[in-house]
Amino acid sequence: MDFQAGILQDGSPMESLEKQLICPICLEMFSKPVVILPCQHNLCRKCANDVFQAANPYWQSRGSLISGGRFRCPSCRHEVLLDRHGVYGLQRNLLVENIIDIYKQECSSRPLKKGEHPMCKEHEDERINIYCVTCEVPTCSMCKVFGAHKDCEVAPLQTIFQGQKTELNNCISMLVAGNDRIQTIISQLEDSCQSTEENSEAAKRELCARFDALAALLEEKKSELLQRISQEQGDKRAFIQSLICQYKEQLEKSSRLVETAIQAAEETGGAAFLMNAKQLIKTIVEASKGGRLEKIEQGYESMDAFSVNLDHLTEAVRALDFDPAEEDEEYFDGEEEEVEE
Repeated sequence: MDFQAGILQDGSPMESLEKQLICPICLEMFSKPVVILPCQHNLCRKCANDVFQAANPYWQSRGSLISGGRFRCPSCRHEVLLDRHGVYGLQRNLLVENIIDIYKQECSSRPLKKGEHPMCKEHEDERINIYCVTCEVPTCSMCKVFGAHKDCEVAPLQTIFQGQKTELNNCISMLVAGNDRIQTIISQLEDSCQSTEENSEAAKRELCARFDALAALLEEKKSELLQRISQEQGDKRAFIQSLICQYKEQLEKSSRLVETAIQAAEETGGAAFLMNAKQLIKTIVEASKGGRLEKIEQGYESMDAFSVNLDHLTEAVRALDFDPAEEDEEYFDGEEEEVEE
């Protein structure tokens, strides 16, 4: 039912002015101080604060942690952004306050009119003073006695008003409590997200450190094995080079002996030939019999003994995985049960 319709019934200038001074929230005349919204509509500061608190239920409890809030103008639905001062940061409309003062002074000089209280549409001379419990609407006594609500159950208007207002306040408290629980869960989830990020970075650092240590160990082992191959390579090369030198010396001696033998064979004089021939032949026979040099075994140059089979290590590296974290699984199971509760 429109309670304001019965308030302004004629078109006098004062009543038209009164209509402009009605707060859209409490449906009463603006009470000081009056705040002006960015959309140029006016609200009682108390009503503006109620709307702001309803849209921002945690604003007071958060204190300085929040920079402001927002709500929508009840007249035009324009979104109003507030700073950390809340509605106290809105500008007061001193012009409207002065007009209200002038209006109240004018009204004090004239008697109150019955139209200033919500009146029944069916009985224009009757004030709305009871509540029809059956139809759940406010009505007047005449409607109960002779009108549409004569067979209905009624109750005092103030009793129903207090009861529904208490019920509404309880609903608001219930919603605020629910919002507090949701905010607590959000905070816990945000903390869990932050902890997840930190723990993940720590796990990455530890994993990198372990792989770096493993890589360093492999590099050290590779250097050790390479050193052993190089040592064997040097030993074999030195031995072969020494044999080459020995064979070259023997070849050089044999070549000189061949030259000496050729020169002796070219001697034409029998006496001169025989003087050296016997000793030369003995020397050649001894050179051919003795002085046999050492030889290398077959496959001496092979380095197959230094081959390394890394297949098992390759398979082990490929099979690397994280250890099963049973404690973490139990923790997450407990978290799910807590959320379900």
